[in-house]
Amino acid sequence: MDAYGPPDDGSGSPPMYELRLYLAGHSPKSVRAVENLRRTCEEYLPGRYRIELVDLLENPQLARGDEIIAVPTLVRKLPEPVRKIIGDLSDTEKLLVGLQLRSASGQT
Repeated sequence: MDAYGPPDDGSGSPPMYELRLYLAGHSPKSVRAVENLRRTCEEYLPGRYRIELVDLLENPQLARGDEIIAVPTLVRKLPEPVRKIIGDLSDTEKLLVGLQLRSASGQT
């Protein structure tokens, strides 16, 4: 296993990414976060991701489970460990590091 690459689940196939994006309605920041996340996933995780969108204006009680204190917040549920990234996800480098697809030094 590469220390900076995605964790190996032992099956030999690349791991599936389960992502949950907490939003506040259709605010400009929330819309940008969805667009940025989808674009990055298509480029770096084609066919290996699932995105669940959670609108906290409709279901505020759902914030408690993942301890959400700001929106938009992306939670990487799988592969473990759970990781959180706050913001509109416009900084692709920060998003890749947060998802552990790239090290902080830029290695893939």
